[in-house]
Parts: sequence; C-alpha cells; structure tokens
Amino acid sequence: MEEWTLTKKYQTILFDIDDTLLDFKATENQALERLFSEIDGINLNEHIKEDFRIFNQGLWKKLEQGKISREQLLGTRFADFFNNEFNLVVDNEKISRKYLTYLSKGHQEIEGARKLLTDLKNYGYDLYVVTNGIKRVQIPRLADSHFAQFFSQIFISEEVGFQKPNKNFFDFVFENIEGSKPQNSLIIGDSLTSDVLGGINAGIDTIWFNPKNNKNLVKYKASYTVNNLFEINNILID
Repeated sequence: MEEWTLTKKYQTILFDIDDTLLDFKATENQALERLFSEIDGINLNEHIKEDFRIFNQGLWKKLEQGKISREQLLGTRFADFFNNEFNLVVDNEKISRKYLTYLSKGHQEIEGARKLLTDLKNYGYDLYVVTNGIKRVQIPRLADSHFAQFFSQIFISEEVGFQKPNKNFFDFVFENIEGSKPQNSLIIGDSLTSDVLGGINAGIDTIWFNPKNNKNLVKYKASYTVNNLFEINNILID
C-alpha cells in the first residue's frame, strides 16, 4: 500500500460498482456460460471467454471515450462478436436481452466490500453509486447483494446522459447531491480511465482500487492507491 497523509476530511464518497464492490468478472463468466448453454454447436471454453472479454472491454472503452453510443454498443455487440469469432449471423437483440438478464443475476461481492460500506455508513459518510453500467443490470445486482441500502442515491450514466470520465457526468452528480462540495468528496473505483480520470476531471480526490497491483501506464495518478478494500479504512476512518 502506498504511503499517504490525510489532508482533508471527506463527507461525500462516490463508489464505482463493477470490480470495486461487485465481482463483474465472475458475473460475466456465469452469464456467458448460461448464454452459450442455449446455443447449439458452440462449446464455450476459456479462449472464447477471453476473446469476448477483450472485445467487450474494447467497446466499453470506446463508450468512455465518446467514440460510440450506448445504443451502438448494445445494438451490435453480439452480432459483431459472433460474426468475427464464428462467422455466424445471430439475432443480436435476442441474445443481448438474454445476456443482460443473466448479468443482472450475478452479485458476487469483492472481499471486504460489505465491511467497508458498513464501516463508512456507521462513521457518518454519505455514500453514492456512480456507474457506467446498464440500469437493468446494476439495479438488481445492488438489490440482491443488499448493497443498495448503503447508498443515498444511484447515478447511472444512461440516465445522466454522460459517461464517466466526462466532467458533465460529475457536474450532474454534484448538482443532485444537496450540500455536496468537490473538495469534500472522493471517488473509489478500479478504473484509471473511468473513475480516476473522472475524479480528476471533476476536481475531487480519488482512490484507485488496484487488487492485482497493475502498473499505472497513464500520465495521471490517483490521490491514493490501495490493493484491497480493507486499506480504505486507513484513509477514511481515524
């Protein structure tokens, strides 16, 4: 864990969901297994899973960068993947609908997430969700994990109209949190390009959750870096 000195008191804490509080990789894996079990002639294996993850992450990165719309991502994702991977023509809408339903059922917790949320709530922090995820997926996952109870409000980019790291997303968030100030706010997330850059764009401090101890290959850095969620108590709770 990096050394740090706490220089200010925070009140508003913004949380990413996927791979910060809930294990998206596990959820995605289960959703793919259920989806492919209904498709004749294709045996899902680790190679196909990895190809899909790389393809899917590339699409979400383009969405972050404003290069494609959410409608484009969802409207062509499976048609393009099945065409590229298997040279097959599929009903994108039908497969996408099933996949999103299966994703919405997954709510495996990141180790330490429940304790962190409980401790921060008990300590008097105001907690909010900020996610680029899909509403019909994220809301059930937060409800089924019983994490929704910790948050005063959930901000989802498809409702806000902008994606993290766009400053407009965070402007909307702060306009809708009464009494909040950027200087007393902090964002916690696993993505340098979405959460950390978004926090920098918004003028708020950031915690990069980096459980795999990945190298920072971008030109900016988080205010704090932690390798597990338990370390966040050292920053936010005396």
